[in-house]
Amino acid sequence: MQYCRLKKQADFQKLFKKGKRAFTPSFTLIYTPAKKMTMGISIGKKHGKSVKRNRIKRLIREAFRLTQGEMEGKYAFVIVPKVLDSYEFSTYKKHLQWIIKKEKL
Repeated sequence: MQYCRLKKQADFQKLFKKGKRAFTPSFTLIYTPAKKMTMGISIGKKHGKSVKRNRIKRLIREAFRLTQGEMEGKYAFVIVPKVLDSYEFSTYKKHLQWIIKKEKL
């Protein structure tokens, strides 16, 4: 299943206002049911310079791409990463799989 990326500010604001929140040690997941699978990442400048922020986004996108097949429905997601000492692909993937099972997505 292919997903689309959220790009418009209005889509992000709608999810932040009406979406349900789920928390993990590495990120906050905001989601709501949707017609098609969409995902966006909201990352602030407190994470570092643009090179580091872009790397975090790439890691999260790849983890999401690999775990989206485990989801039963279609949702719109916003992932807000937390500031950590190290950012690992395996951590993001493990936490995404855990939250999918916990929230029954």
